[in-house]
Amino acid sequence: MPAVPASDMLGGERVTGADAGNKPILEEQIPVHEDFTSICGAATQVLKCGPWKNLWEKDHVPKLLLLVIPGNPGFAGYYRTFIQALYCGLNRQYPVWIVSHAGHCRVPHDMEIVEETDIKELDDVFGLRGQIEHKLNFLRKNVPQDIKLVLIGHSIGCYIALEMVKQEPKLEVLRCVMLFPTIERMALSPQGKFLSPLLCQLRYILYMPIFLMTLLPERVKSSLVRFLLRGLKYQDESSIMASLDLANMDCMANVMYMASQELRKVVERDSATIRQHLKKLTFYYGVEDQWCPVQYYEEMKMEFPDGDIRLCEKGIHHAFVLENSKEMADMIPDWLQDDLARL
Repeated sequence: MPAVPASDMLGGERVTGADAGNKPILEEQIPVHEDFTSICGAATQVLKCGPWKNLWEKDHVPKLLLLVIPGNPGFAGYYRTFIQALYCGLNRQYPVWIVSHAGHCRVPHDMEIVEETDIKELDDVFGLRGQIEHKLNFLRKNVPQDIKLVLIGHSIGCYIALEMVKQEPKLEVLRCVMLFPTIERMALSPQGKFLSPLLCQLRYILYMPIFLMTLLPERVKSSLVRFLLRGLKYQDESSIMASLDLANMDCMANVMYMASQELRKVVERDSATIRQHLKKLTFYYGVEDQWCPVQYYEEMKMEFPDGDIRLCEKGIHHAFVLENSKEMADMIPDWLQDDLARL
């Protein structure tokens, strides 16, 4: 595997990428700030594009923050290329952050984790409800209330974003962008029907092969990941490195536990909340999505004919971060034009 770009260590923080000086910046050279923290008692990874050091204490405070809420697995590393491309697409005017799900990260041995001691621990932070509170606590701790937000949810992240808007009306949310939204009937979807018995009844049986995989040398795990992803048109190094973190017993236990709760709890679409916030919601469905099939898109269009509800015309898959991060990021600035004009 190619070497990781050189990093500057700042306590529990890391900056990756090249300093462009006065030269044009390629997307691959956009610096990405990385830190690890404990929120609600759970290890959390945050990746940030744009200003990050004492962001809210500077004279020029950004008017807007774009926050990505990931799918499951909720490893922030999968979205590194996506936030870089989105930050470029917005002309580097607004910071773009991605926060991992609670417990969906592996903290490097050479990095200290920053403890958020003033946030109380949750009894079930790794469950679906706990993950919602985890994101709200992250915002309360790290972002002033008067900063406007664009929430970008992916897959189950759309459900979480919708719940955040519902549970915390004080959030200054300009728009919620819902990418491949798993917000209803997950267990009845084609993929849900296949995985429900495995994740809800037989989850613990999977622990032994996962544990054995964690014992493999890093070089072997890297080769295995590349073999499994060999069918992709474009192999994103960020996705490959994030996939290596799946070979971790604690992370995989948290991933599967959260997935089992999703299949049990994401049932009826919250039409009341969607109707209340319809003007600030954008939905993007896939044509061949096995988690939220076209039928769900058609029913949404029928119930909310005035909503911004789109069907993918580019053949992008549900797990777009594996090979279509840039294509997905390129579309979003156009969707936000009217919102940004009002800032």
